[in-house]
Amino acid sequence: MNDRITLRRLDDMHCHFRAGSLLKEVLPFTAQYAGRGIAMPNTRPRAILTGKDVVWYQDEIRRALDEMPHRHSFEPLMTIEIRDNTTPQMIAEAYHAGAVAGKVYPLGVTTNSDEGLRNFESESIAETFRAMRDVGMLLLIHGELDRERTLVTKREEVFLPTLLMLAEKFPNMKIVLEHVSTRVAVESVRQLGQNVAATITAHHLCLTLNDVVGYGIQPHHGCMPMPKDFDDRDTLIVAATSGEPKFFLGSDTAPHPREKKECAKGACGVYTAPVLPQVLAEVFEKTGKLDRLEDFSSRFGAEFYGLPLNDGSISLIKSEWVVTEQIGGVVPFRAGAKLQWQLS
Repeated sequence: MNDRITLRRLDDMHCHFRAGSLLKEVLPFTAQYAGRGIAMPNTRPRAILTGKDVVWYQDEIRRALDEMPHRHSFEPLMTIEIRDNTTPQMIAEAYHAGAVAGKVYPLGVTTNSDEGLRNFESESIAETFRAMRDVGMLLLIHGELDRERTLVTKREEVFLPTLLMLAEKFPNMKIVLEHVSTRVAVESVRQLGQNVAATITAHHLCLTLNDVVGYGIQPHHGCMPMPKDFDDRDTLIVAATSGEPKFFLGSDTAPHPREKKECAKGACGVYTAPVLPQVLAEVFEKTGKLDRLEDFSSRFGAEFYGLPLNDGSISLIKSEWVVTEQIGGVVPFRAGAKLQWQLS
């Protein structure tokens, strides 16, 4: 039985680093074990929409890194938010400013998606997607649609025909269906071409809808897409541990101050950054696939993005510990619970 594992530094292909004081509070957790992280653009009060925004946000992240007492080798991978009014010229400027991807939030499906994309089939947005394809920017998609008489648990399934349309229309553009949460989404990604991949979060490997509303409302498990049924969770575990390059890590770590979670209309998001490699090690160990964790967390994402593998490594040791109840003003995933692995 292994009581120590060493992994290449991780690539977390979906991170919410926020801005201001919260950025400085949460960034060090990801930076201690990841070599790179995709910085999501739905920040507030300033969303990342243009090349100038990219430069501003990248500078904010780098300043926060410079202020850390232990400066880790970490590179933020920048993105912009794609809206109905995003133009090919904006894509070109963002790309030259360093953006590696454009992120689509369909209208009204998650935190800060109040100005999300309304029309996936307009000619103007097709021109924007073609511009992304031509410069080599990836299309990252929050794959849900908020339609009339559609339960929140069905939003991902309702989006899948749109994913199929985009994959067929843009076969040479790399598309990532982010934080997949259902069996049908996993099957869809498998069936589509090599230009389509999916990220999987640690919390979707652990939770079902029962963990959100089944034993009293547990707001710190609330996220979009919502965790689903046991079969869906089992399918995600199989995909993550399968060794299939189409599935790789994107934690969707999403910190919110405690008071914005524990209120009448709580914000969606699970803060996994403080426990991410530790939780993943538990999941992979339980399935007997601990030897496949590095591919999932540190190889497949880099290869899909066309990036070199990270230098450096991290180690985890088998040693039980209890996750702190609160870090700064944010409650982490598995707060108060015992974990079996910890960073060395």
